[in-house]
Amino acid sequence: MSVETAQSEGAFPYPGRPGTGDGSDVVAYVETRATDGAAAYPITSSTIMGQLYQVAVANGAKNVWDTPLVWMELESEHSSASACEGFALAGGRVTNFTSGQGLILMKEVLYTSSGKRLPQVLNVGARALTSQALNVHAGHDDVMGVADCGWGILFGHSVQASADLCLIARRASEEAFTPMMNVQDGFLGTHTIENLNFPENELIKVFLGDPREKIRRVFDPETPLQIGVVQNQDAYMQGKIAQRSYYDKLPDIITASMDEYYRLTGRRYHLIDPVMMDDAEYAIIAMGTLAETAISTIQVIKKRLGVKLGVVIVTCYRPFPAAQLARAIQNCKAVAVIERCDIPTMVDNPLTTDVEASLAKGVMGLPGFDKIERIPTVFSGTGGLGSRDVTPGHIIAVVKNMIAGPIQGKRYFSLGIDHLSALPMEEEPDVRPPGSFSVRAHSVGGFGSVTTNKIIASMLGDIFGFRVQAAPKYGSEKKGLPTNTYLTVIPSGKILTHCELKHVEFVPLMDPTTWYMGNPLVGLQQGGIVFQHTDELTPQALWDSLPPYAKYFIKENRIRFYGVDTIKIARESCKNDSSLIQRFQGVVLLGVFLRVTPFRENAGMSEEALFAKVAYPLTKYFGKRGEKVVEDNLAAVQKGYHRVMEVTAEIMESTSADLLAQGKEEWDAKGKDVNAFFI
Repeated sequence: MSVETAQSEGAFPYPGRPGTGDGSDVVAYVETRATDGAAAYPITSSTIMGQLYQVAVANGAKNVWDTPLVWMELESEHSSASACEGFALAGGRVTNFTSGQGLILMKEVLYTSSGKRLPQVLNVGARALTSQALNVHAGHDDVMGVADCGWGILFGHSVQASADLCLIARRASEEAFTPMMNVQDGFLGTHTIENLNFPENELIKVFLGDPREKIRRVFDPETPLQIGVVQNQDAYMQGKIAQRSYYDKLPDIITASMDEYYRLTGRRYHLIDPVMMDDAEYAIIAMGTLAETAISTIQVIKKRLGVKLGVVIVTCYRPFPAAQLARAIQNCKAVAVIERCDIPTMVDNPLTTDVEASLAKGVMGLPGFDKIERIPTVFSGTGGLGSRDVTPGHIIAVVKNMIAGPIQGKRYFSLGIDHLSALPMEEEPDVRPPGSFSVRAHSVGGFGSVTTNKIIASMLGDIFGFRVQAAPKYGSEKKGLPTNTYLTVIPSGKILTHCELKHVEFVPLMDPTTWYMGNPLVGLQQGGIVFQHTDELTPQALWDSLPPYAKYFIKENRIRFYGVDTIKIARESCKNDSSLIQRFQGVVLLGVFLRVTPFRENAGMSEEALFAKVAYPLTKYFGKRGEKVVEDNLAAVQKGYHRVMEVTAEIMESTSADLLAQGKEEWDAKGKDVNAFFI
């Protein structure tokens, strides 16, 4: 598992520049500095990576060797892969970005790129494939669909890992003459904002080297060469099997690249990253963000269930690190492999099959493997398809299923759905780090809540130095319909959970009808904060407008309650682009957030200094629309900050006992689903 920063001042020459960004930001940041060019075709969830590269080219960007960048947008993903093949043949350092069906459409070309030994990096926002329905969210079935193409495949489990593995994959690809994929979970990685240390330009120079010196030029007019020829019975098999020599060296080359990266940055990666596995009797094996969610739950499970649990993150999926994986889990009683895919026609799902084959080789005592006397029971599960939520509560259910054994437990299981294979979830523990402050915002698609969430996260990270994670619930179909965004802030450390939040300190409601669509107060901690958009003019009128169950919960749990008319402020502030009025409502929430949370006061910052710093993230997100639009946004923030009204404790105390009793009955009878109406 990577380390966020160098262990001590000056311990490593290139510890990185602290900042915040999502997976798309950081991949584009790396590739616009490391490559000569890119060819891509837009497809969700990889589109933003390509857009950012394209914008850099339009702005005249050069890589760190002062070479102008080249951008090619072809008519399909297949064509973009072919363009990258030609670019690499000509000796250029090239990249591509894709996802889902786009990756599958490339498959024919992926074989030829590896067969011609062409170094390149394909950045994938892993996504569920369209099978019984279209889904554009996280899933690993697209990557599994091309895992046989001869490419190396690295999986990132965080935004930091996506940036670092992009460089590690590049160096390994060029040294091994093997193309590599740098994979991150769609939306859960590509669109989730976290803290990271951005690789320095000088690090990229030192770690990769000048492409003119590192990339061989296969297509050279001075030395003509014929490639991709027809080979019949006499030659084809000879050439195909001979390529094994490249793959025999690949694991050591990837490991050496990871070791050198650690020496330079202090951020450590391995082919697999075992966590708490030294004495583990049970283990969870996973790839991507799901692995970090499992890690966040280890201590709770040890305390509540009394079992020794570890997690194995599979960082390098191809070539599969069979000997290392078998060694890590050989002493376990049982392991559970959780995968973001389901292929019922296989013996088991892909990662599970690789795990079982690795253990079998250990039993056989093959060269390079520790001799294993007993194989752990291997449970196989599917979770997180299409970004279906996987929470710490699900991880507890997985461990309980392992403890039950293969007879009482489910050898194949699923998580978070209504199905015979699904494991029951009995509890949802709070596994957040100490000092966490979490937000679950209830809004309407198109109101700007996603952008607001990003701005708040960037602001808290960049201005106050907090560790942040912002994860909206994306979906184009949500425009005009209920949606949620999630944000967690901690003073220091690492936020590991990649899931929807139940335990929160702040619940903003941008649509008052949310009170009647479920129970938005579920998980709100005692002493927390609620904000509601309202057209009521006084705190008393706002309080009177609430349903009884909300009044009961807010009063009993000493919740602070605020409101303001965000629509009115949006209309007043949005002077230069009327099409943005709806989205300005979200920006008003930024001002409310700054007023009702303690962060400014705790930092000893004046209001004037605060708004000066807020201008930076506003410029980052809205600067392309012009200076006037940025000024309008800042005005909306300031008005939200100054106009928000608080429902006082005195108003709450004046509520009649009969009304509170009615509220308690409603609360006890009310479902505990955050959203009853889920789109």
